[in-house]
Amino acid sequence: MSKLAEYEGPILEIDKLSISFFTRLREIPAVMDFSVSVQPGEAVGLVGESGCGKSTVALGVMQDLGKNGRIVGGSIKFKGRDLADMSAEELRDVRGNEIAMIYQEPMASLNPAMKIGKQLMEVPMIHEGITEKEAYARALEVVTDVKLPDPKRMLNSYPHQLSGGQQQRIVIAMALMSKPSLLILDEPTTALDVTVEAAVVELVRDLGKKYGTSMLFISHNLGLVLETCDRICVMYSGEAVERGSIEDVFDSMRHPYTQALFRSIPLPGADKNSRPLVAIPGNFPLPHERPPGCNFGPRCDYFEAGRCDAGDILMSPVPDNERHHTRCLKFQEIDWDAPIHVGEQKEKNEPGRVVLKMDNLKKYYEVAANALFGGGTTKVVKANETLSFEARESETLAIVGESGCGKSTFAKVLMGLETATDGEILLDGRNIEHIPIQSRDARTIADVQMVFQNPFDTLNPSMTVGRQIIRALDIFGIGDSDAERKQRMLELLDLVKLPRAFADRMPRQLSGGQKQRVGIARAFAGGARIVVADEPVSALDVSVQAAVTDLLMEIQRNEKTTLLFISHDLSIVRYLSDRVMVMYLGHVVELGDTDQVFSPPYHPYTEALLSAVPIADTSIQKTHIVLDGDIPSAMNPPSGCPFQTRCRWKSEVPGGLCEKEVPPIRTMANGHQIKCHLSEEVFANMEPVIKIAAE
Repeated sequence: MSKLAEYEGPILEIDKLSISFFTRLREIPAVMDFSVSVQPGEAVGLVGESGCGKSTVALGVMQDLGKNGRIVGGSIKFKGRDLADMSAEELRDVRGNEIAMIYQEPMASLNPAMKIGKQLMEVPMIHEGITEKEAYARALEVVTDVKLPDPKRMLNSYPHQLSGGQQQRIVIAMALMSKPSLLILDEPTTALDVTVEAAVVELVRDLGKKYGTSMLFISHNLGLVLETCDRICVMYSGEAVERGSIEDVFDSMRHPYTQALFRSIPLPGADKNSRPLVAIPGNFPLPHERPPGCNFGPRCDYFEAGRCDAGDILMSPVPDNERHHTRCLKFQEIDWDAPIHVGEQKEKNEPGRVVLKMDNLKKYYEVAANALFGGGTTKVVKANETLSFEARESETLAIVGESGCGKSTFAKVLMGLETATDGEILLDGRNIEHIPIQSRDARTIADVQMVFQNPFDTLNPSMTVGRQIIRALDIFGIGDSDAERKQRMLELLDLVKLPRAFADRMPRQLSGGQKQRVGIARAFAGGARIVVADEPVSALDVSVQAAVTDLLMEIQRNEKTTLLFISHDLSIVRYLSDRVMVMYLGHVVELGDTDQVFSPPYHPYTEALLSAVPIADTSIQKTHIVLDGDIPSAMNPPSGCPFQTRCRWKSEVPGGLCEKEVPPIRTMANGHQIKCHLSEEVFANMEPVIKIAAE
């Protein structure tokens, strides 16, 4: 029985909330004049860039702002009671029993030294005083609810024995143990694969309905918010700038920042040549450097001096819709239906000659069967199984698949960080598969470079930006003197659109997007022929993603670089790749140009991947496919087709062939390759997964 039946009004009511953090130097306002309410059983999405105050709002609701944070204005009411008026004991009761929070990193919420069952049972035993037997029964129920296999075994496991997706489900189960009235989810799926994310999102939605729980869903992914929430609140620099139902905000937005956000994400129809994304100009203001008047003013296309910067701007209701509000003085003067001012159109680079060729590449690892003590028998992990493909000059080849499919292993072999077990890698006709990086000459090292996922981990924190780039030039043997290298370093900063003054800055003085640009400058320092970009934008904000993606494309056009783009974000892949290679458990299961891979016939795995991608467009209809189970271990792969344990088409293949034989690679029309046993007839009748709904 839900606790909501007893209460009629809004579960959560935040009114004109202001939160500041106090340092020795100054008061830093993190959230100002913020209002939002969550009705019983409703899910409200809170979106915006990093640093806009989303998590601060959540911590305010939890009354967990640390010793420096204080609520300096407004109120937060839970079921009609102001949280600020509650005693420590009442707060503890509410926090454990009625409000639960799910964090971004599941392991931060789990005790590594305690079995899952015990951790789950603690919650109701402490807060409700129920017996161990009742607590165990409830733990079993919620673990079954979050669709974990073999619930009894799960309760008897330690956290490290579960995959990331399973750990996140356990954290959701833990939050549900006390059947809370309000669930706060802070980026709960950022660290998960897109297929696992789809399953977790569906789970959260279903559980919300089952338990009647209200939700505050914090995310920077507009597609996810569309799929999980009823209403949305867009934040920018500490303020709510637009609030309304999903349809109001997605289809008839009334704030320039919301519009700019949508223009910077790759929706179906965007194309890197004919319809490039439009990045938001300028940078996000620091809390103590906010502009007068409208915070978004300096980056806004519609800014009017003397009006937009004259004084504080309040939220106003949109006429004819009292539930839709915007913080913009000019929203009734702007033509919201005007065609998008298209970014500069570019000529499509025609791919040149083959630069990289892989032929039947295999990478196996031998590991001790008893990993803890070594010795005894060994097992083979087949990380890459017979990879064959070509990449041409000026071409972008995307490599997609879930974690553990072998994407990064293949990148390591290409870079020389690992050597191949079998097969060939030809770089400009030269075999490099057996040459480790320490034995490669400077030219080969400069030719194959990498841009990493996390820009924070790849820069030396104690060295200036300029020095780090000059060091790369040194290693690649570029320039005859220090002066020449310094000049080339400044030209590289121009190339990645960073001010030359940044040469003297330390990495800590740069934002995430700026650090990633330094990483790109360093990768291109030696005139790289091939750049492996491993999830280069997944750690960045949506608005920064557009700028960094655009930059990579522009450099590629000018330098004729071959780009191998490793990603699980199929929206970005569709936008910028020329060809796509889909990997599963070490195998290439599909390979073709982007249009072929994104329209039927698909490999069943590609079809599931496409169905899992959240798309921030209300006119899109998707076939709903959720993959059952986790990826099998590469140490113990299934017999036959690697995907057969999760495939929804398996029954179409007679005689149990999928379980007996690895499928051959089939070449469809125009060189499109699929590794599958399905018949031509089944392929011919496949429906598209993503459709644009008829107007």
